[in-house]
Amino acid sequence: MEHISKYLTPEIKLSCYEDKFFKSDLIFDDHMLIWFISGETKIIQTDAVFTFKAGDIFLIPRNLLATIINYPKNGQPHKTVVMHLSVKRLKEFYKNIDLSTKTVSEQKIISYNNHPLLESCLASLMPYFDIEGDFPENIASLKITEAISILREIDKSVDNILASFDEPGKIDLIDFMQRNFMFNMPMEKLGYLTGRSLSTFNRDFKKYFDTTPQKWLTKKRLELAHYHLAENKKKPTEIYYEVGFENLSHFSFAFKKQFGYSPTALGSVK
Repeated sequence: MEHISKYLTPEIKLSCYEDKFFKSDLIFDDHMLIWFISGETKIIQTDAVFTFKAGDIFLIPRNLLATIINYPKNGQPHKTVVMHLSVKRLKEFYKNIDLSTKTVSEQKIISYNNHPLLESCLASLMPYFDIEGDFPENIASLKITEAISILREIDKSVDNILASFDEPGKIDLIDFMQRNFMFNMPMEKLGYLTGRSLSTFNRDFKKYFDTTPQKWLTKKRLELAHYHLAENKKKPTEIYYEVGFENLSHFSFAFKKQFGYSPTALGSVK
């Protein structure tokens, strides 16, 4: 996989993927403001699927579980400008702002397609990536402040995302796992998102599911794959990564071990 990232600062980068596609299950520690130059991205969440292409601008909130698949398209690489909006940066921005109403924490992807103010702000970064040497931190800071200010100007509800600094609290483990089992995350991250330490997460998981997290996750992912193959008539190559497997051979081996026949043979045994 040919992936190139050029960083102005740790918070601003130009990202480029040349290969057929790149897939990853991600959760970001920062909010991510992304402007598409070329290519296409599919973002798969528990209850929604988004597709973004050249010219699109969108905001991914921090601590949001998602499968992200990046594709080159029309002979062009997958290329984006990415701006990290960190908690530290946002706390500094909001410390002198009197919010008229209390923010209600939201976790949803927001699209700002082709908005001229936001697009001009992000497009203005492009010449900077060709500058040799260190990029001035004060200028980077001004560009990030500009982007946050534009977001607040064009979206009056964005404070519910940007001005929410709470860490995840303890939530219903069964409901969370039932909704998010297809995402490949370290157990420490799953514990964090449910408001638990790793040891508490493992203890509670055993209590509620009477098995280990890994065994339960594999079974749930295979059941979902079986549904897609049998009911939605999809091919193994179309669904193995969407249900949480990293490669086709591992998926096929686990599927046959679970059901007694391969994914490609499913149609002949019904």
